[in-house]
Amino acid sequence: MKTLLLFIITAVAEIIGCYLPWLWLREGKSAWLLVPAAISLALFAWLLSLHPTAAGRVYAAYGGVYVVVAILWLWGVDGIRPDTWDVVGSLVALAGMAIIMFAPRTA
Repeated sequence: MKTLLLFIITAVAEIIGCYLPWLWLREGKSAWLLVPAAISLALFAWLLSLHPTAAGRVYAAYGGVYVVVAILWLWGVDGIRPDTWDVVGSLVALAGMAIIMFAPRTA
C-alpha cells in the first residue's frame, strides 16, 4: 500500500509539473507558472528515487499508476468523464504495475 501511495503522489507531481506549462502555452496563463512546474517536476524525480527496487522496474511499474491518475485528472480537473475504454485501459495498466512490482523474485 505504501508503494502505491508513493506512486500516486509521484504521478500527481508529474502531472502538475506538465499541466502548468500547458496552461502557459495553450491557455495564455502567466509564465510564472513555470516556477511551481519546475519544483513539481523536481519533486517527481526525487519521489521516484525513494523506491528500493531497480530504477527501470520502478519506472515501468510507475507508468501503470500514472495512467490511472491521468484519467482521474481528466475527470476531476478537465471535467471530462472517463468512458468505458478509459476505465478498461486503466485497469489493464494497474494489473501490469502489480505484476511488475509485486511478483515474487529470487534476484
